Amino acid sequence: MITFALAVFFLIITPGPGVLSVAGVGSAFGFQAGTRYIGGLFIGTNLVALAVVSGLATILLANENLRLILLVLSVGYLVYLASRIAFAGSKIAFKAADSAPGIRSGIFLQIVNPKAYAVNTTLLTGFAFWPDSLVIETALKFAIMNAIWLPIHFAWLYLGMTLHKMNLAPHIQRRVNIAMALSMLIVVALALLAPK
Repeated sequence: MITFALAVFFLIITPGPGVLSVAGVGSAFGFQAGTRYIGGLFIGTNLVALAVVSGLATILLANENLRLILLVLSVGYLVYLASRIAFAGSKIAFKAADSAPGIRSGIFLQIVNPKAYAVNTTLLTGFAFWPDSLVIETALKFAIMNAIWLPIHFAWLYLGMTLHKMNLAPHIQRRVNIAMALSMLIVVALALLAPK
């Protein structure tokens, strides 16, 4: 169980679209918006976990055309979300984001987030520690995953908010927002370039 908990910690804390976008939302929009967004990510990640456990994800992702559609949606949405973070409060030629991503945005991101499927599949199909009952093991895994998932995401939100609270000059804050957005896009590029 300890090995499983460590795997959860390291798989979730590593930068991916979810945690990077939480930091970006925290930096650009603050605690309340970040908390709503985390709520959506939380619902979304548990929906993905249920899809993995039920086998629905395997059935759907076995279809090459559907996988391609989800990849295109994922990349498109992550680029859109990165642009919302990059241009939040900026005074450059693009229209500044006037509202923060919310619960629906968080749910949608997790549903199209390839890392969410990879992490949940790895955690829920591996690391057996309760051989007498798959149901008990799965319930414990959900409890452990969520107990670790929440504080990690709030830590990333705090990181983003700390950057915002530093009361940086507008051009520096704009650079921070753009750096957060570029980090998300680098993760997207790495996912696209990874061998299939």
